[in-house]
Amino acid sequence: MQGRLSAWLVKHGLVHRSLGFDYQGIETLQIKPEDWHSIAVISYVYGYNYLRSQCAYDVAPGGPLASVYHLTRIQYGVDQPEEVCIKVFAPRRNPRIPSVFWIWKSADFQERESYDMLGISYDNHPRLKRILMPESWIGWPLRKDYIAPNFYEIQDAH
Repeated sequence: MQGRLSAWLVKHGLVHRSLGFDYQGIETLQIKPEDWHSIAVISYVYGYNYLRSQCAYDVAPGGPLASVYHLTRIQYGVDQPEEVCIKVFAPRRNPRIPSVFWIWKSADFQERESYDMLGISYDNHPRLKRILMPESWIGWPLRKDYIAPNFYEIQDAH
């Protein structure tokens, strides 16, 4: 079963993969990093004028990283706005995804946090630098393979 945005993308020959619907009935799509910028612009023009949230997560140890965008169509007089969730998976070795800052300004701090915690580089972001950790911090704390510096297990603390 396809949602409205997925059907529209298929109709216009735009590559994506439908991941179905979540428990609230929100359509979820997978987009390749190289296609994300153009599909983001198309989504905005299609009416998804509000980036409700952006987050990222480590899919599996040694696996890809995911950047997740929750988009909403805000319209006057609509009580239940249409929403879509878009997941962009990037390889762990060099995770690069086009920034959507220039489309949705609210992506600014959210993309910076994803960069800071997972090391996903957002191309063309105007201020991509650490936001939570000090600039001198080494590594990406939310990656599943991250080892905290100077961390000692409690059993080794006799």
